[in-house]
Amino acid sequence: MASKKEAPNPKMSSEMLTANLLALLKNWSGYGYELAKKLENAGYGGCNSGTLYRTLRQMEKSGLISSMWDTSSDGPARRIYSLTKPGSMFLSNWMAVMDMHKRTLEGFMNLAEQMGDAMRPPSAEKEPEEQPRAAPKPRRRSKKADQ
Repeated sequence: MASKKEAPNPKMSSEMLTANLLALLKNWSGYGYELAKKLENAGYGGCNSGTLYRTLRQMEKSGLISSMWDTSSDGPARRIYSLTKPGSMFLSNWMAVMDMHKRTLEGFMNLAEQMGDAMRPPSAEKEPEEQPRAAPKPRRRSKKADQ
């Protein structure tokens, strides 16, 4: 029986993980587990929990997010993460840079498409253009005609 080939999970760079976590925390506070679930639902299931929590700690140390212990529920205390003002500014700057890169890539794609169109041979559907004909050579007059 042939096994189905699963689509590979995209791997995020640490910068992309940071940006995605900041975007998830915009106007919302959440637990690490909730953030992991939201990343997975967005198609980034390849992020392991160790990487996620290490990134959250680094983001907090950098001042991009803050956390506090939530002891309101039965069971163990859990950290709840929130976006800080510097984190919000970082996210806005990141989005501006991504927009710039997107426009640049779109420009390159348009240029490549134009170059590809210019390099394609003419379509077979088009009528071939007539080649200009050479002017007829003047006839030599025979000596008999001159006499």
